[in-house]
Amino acid sequence: MSSGNDCEPQTLTKPTFDEREAAELVDRVFGLKVSWIGSLPSYDDQNFHVRVSAEGADEYVLKITNSEDSQEPDLIEAQTQAMMFLSAEGFPSATPYLTKDGNIMSLESGGARLGSKKYMVRLLTYLPGTPVAKITTNAQILYEIGRLAASLDKVLSEKFQHPSAKSLHRGQFIWNLANVPLLDQYIYALGQNKYCALVEQVIEQFKGKVIPKLSSFRACINHGDLNDYNILVDSSSASLENPQYRVSGILDFSDMSYGYYVFEVAIAIMYMMIESPDPLSVGGHVLAGFESILPLTAEERGALFLLVGARFAQSLVIAAHTALLYPENKEYLTITAKTGWKHLMTMFEVGQEAVEKKWFETAQAYTQHAPA
Repeated sequence: MSSGNDCEPQTLTKPTFDEREAAELVDRVFGLKVSWIGSLPSYDDQNFHVRVSAEGADEYVLKITNSEDSQEPDLIEAQTQAMMFLSAEGFPSATPYLTKDGNIMSLESGGARLGSKKYMVRLLTYLPGTPVAKITTNAQILYEIGRLAASLDKVLSEKFQHPSAKSLHRGQFIWNLANVPLLDQYIYALGQNKYCALVEQVIEQFKGKVIPKLSSFRACINHGDLNDYNILVDSSSASLENPQYRVSGILDFSDMSYGYYVFEVAIAIMYMMIESPDPLSVGGHVLAGFESILPLTAEERGALFLLVGARFAQSLVIAAHTALLYPENKEYLTITAKTGWKHLMTMFEVGQEAVEKKWFETAQAYTQHAPA
């Protein structure tokens, strides 16, 4: 979910290729004949699941980037190079199938029906698995997701070196948690929503309590969107009562940017809360997994509650804004809103002290008995 690099999502054009046009694109750009194609949900890009009649790996995702982000080839290059780097490091991330010209991406016209816009096109390996959103999470997978978040950021920050990486310094990127104050200009999209005051409260507390602390947080490269649809899992045990999961895929690197380690764990906690029947208990398990790789400092822990609340506010406000622009995609855009408002309200009703106590005590218990 990458719109808003210059804080003007309204300039974005989401691609509208139909399946026939997408199949022709795969043939023309990548030299592969499509045997089957189906659309996949997307926030502001367009994705297709593609099967080709070729030997070897025959399933791919055709990713057509929105018109705005397509104008930033260095940024897309950085995201793709990071995916290739992570795959080489043993992470389950997709890798690109090269174009007929030997490139990892190609800028393509939308065609006569789609106007003169140009869109960056990539063909990525298809990763099998079930989105976390479709399973009933347990402590084991929440802990693993926390470990994943920390491991990912740590290896990117310590070992990923590519000239395009400088493009990840995205100063006004609306999805970077440091830019929560920019939400002020989008609150109008909530209309008469009864939660407007809550969002305003989150933004004000963020300005007063988090912004002054940013310089004390440890900087890194963030994936930035480890949500419950961007993490795929499969079951590594036959037990239906207590399934053991492993992460089988990490999707969507379009929100990558330079940020802070504590941002990644806050984002992961927030999204793991979405489908949970006991959302306030989630944070401790994710935090324990994260801290098994990268223990947070006192300053970072002290900001965690507000950072989780701020990510709820970001997701809910920007989704409302984007749904006004693309009402045909409203159902997908507002997935978070189905439970998100309730969870954000509950967090602030219970209060920071009580929520932190629950998270930190749960995380502490793992230091005595880490999961197998």
